[in-house]
Amino acid sequence: MTPTHPHNRLAPLALALLIAGLAPVAAASSHREAPFITRHPKVDASDFYMFRSYEASRSGYVTLIANYLPLQDAYGGPNYFALDPDALYEIHIDNNGDAIEDLTYQFRFKQQLEDLKVAVGGMMISVPLLNIGGITAGDNSALNVKETFTVTQVNGPRRGTGMRRLLTKMGGSQSALEKPVDNIGTKSLPAYAAYANQYIHNVTVPGCATPGRVFVGQRKDSFAVNLGEIFDLVNIAAPATEFDAGAEDKGLDTLQDKNVTTLALELPISCITRGTESVIGGWTTASLRQGRLINPAPGSNITSASKEGGAWTQVSRLGMPLVNEVVIGLKDKDRFNASQPKGDGQFLSYVTNPTLPALLEILFGGAGVAAPTNFPRNDLVTAFLTGVSGLNQPANVVASEMLRLNTQTTAVVAGSQGRLGVIAGDNAGFPNGRRPGDDVVDIALRVVMGKLCTLNLGCTPADAASGGTHFTDGALQSAAQFDEQFPYLKAPLPGAGN
Repeated sequence: MTPTHPHNRLAPLALALLIAGLAPVAAASSHREAPFITRHPKVDASDFYMFRSYEASRSGYVTLIANYLPLQDAYGGPNYFALDPDALYEIHIDNNGDAIEDLTYQFRFKQQLEDLKVAVGGMMISVPLLNIGGITAGDNSALNVKETFTVTQVNGPRRGTGMRRLLTKMGGSQSALEKPVDNIGTKSLPAYAAYANQYIHNVTVPGCATPGRVFVGQRKDSFAVNLGEIFDLVNIAAPATEFDAGAEDKGLDTLQDKNVTTLALELPISCITRGTESVIGGWTTASLRQGRLINPAPGSNITSASKEGGAWTQVSRLGMPLVNEVVIGLKDKDRFNASQPKGDGQFLSYVTNPTLPALLEILFGGAGVAAPTNFPRNDLVTAFLTGVSGLNQPANVVASEMLRLNTQTTAVVAGSQGRLGVIAGDNAGFPNGRRPGDDVVDIALRVVMGKLCTLNLGCTPADAASGGTHFTDGALQSAAQFDEQFPYLKAPLPGAGN
């Protein structure tokens, strides 16, 4: 392979990110992507994953992971990073290709203040901390705030007429599921990974003879990307070395010291597909009530700090990563977050005529970067809005932005996964769903610069951008960075490592 110019290797990153963000079938990251969501970080979705489970003996399942509340500093006490009890978090599945949800899993959270006290001068005084001693799964009596959540399955429309039923713990009717506290530090939680694993719940899935699994809790942020320099006009310099897998890791991962909160579901394939259609689409959203009355003195119940009213209003949406972050125009970012896939025709020009490649050409044109000129970019429509025919395109697809997965594609064990997914011959990877180890940034970079044209997919080799298609952002992403068991994402970084 021939060497690339220092800017050739990285500039397309932003470009790829643009495509990945716009392209509904790619996945990446979406941190603080729209003006409104910056004021409500607890409902900010950062990543969405959907893949056939590759844990041993779990091949009959699909895992869906939605990450929220990004950019968590592990030391962020004393309140840390509880999710919003006044918000509605949802994971949606379209199993017939019509861009409308057929199954929705709704997560609601509750916080209970224990109001722990200590004796001070003959009086019992409420403590200001989240815990006053060590915590284990078997003994959380030293924990001052305890969180639980429920998961409701909605068959049909998520608002109004859909049938609603709660997921319950296996062997009983308990619907309130416990959530582990964040990783305060090694003195409070000396064996956090083992502690958190006790909160993986086996659950009965309504209408399904086979149980599923649920986990909600803090995890190490799963996305690797050099965010700061990307948004500083792609202010990235890299040595002009020949591309190879080992050249990817340049230590440029902005998120290497950040945590995130994960909502993870593992569901039987037979219970989320319909008829002969094996392809499902997925995305996550978060909603708030239209009205809020602030009450700064909540008393003993933390969840009464405000009163909510009115209809649910969607404020966050994520399927393919980085779509809203670097593809949708600034004026439409809040609109996109409030929209549904069935209405994505209003955003089509952002995909067919993407601005990021043009901006990169302006920034780095003198360094040999040239954007593809095959407009409209039908290759990107195929990759990101409809799925690839014969791979992950539903029979009756309606073009829309969401992650799509062919559930009949055999899962690949972690050690054999190709980080570049489908374009490197691993059809179980992105954009056929998204696994934690798929390097969606590098994949998207190649696609946005015309990689599909070199494969004669929706365009011809002559339509590919000049300068080649081997690009990287310098931030390593591979299956080796994750666990091989549900919920796959690593335990979070501790707030202190005494």
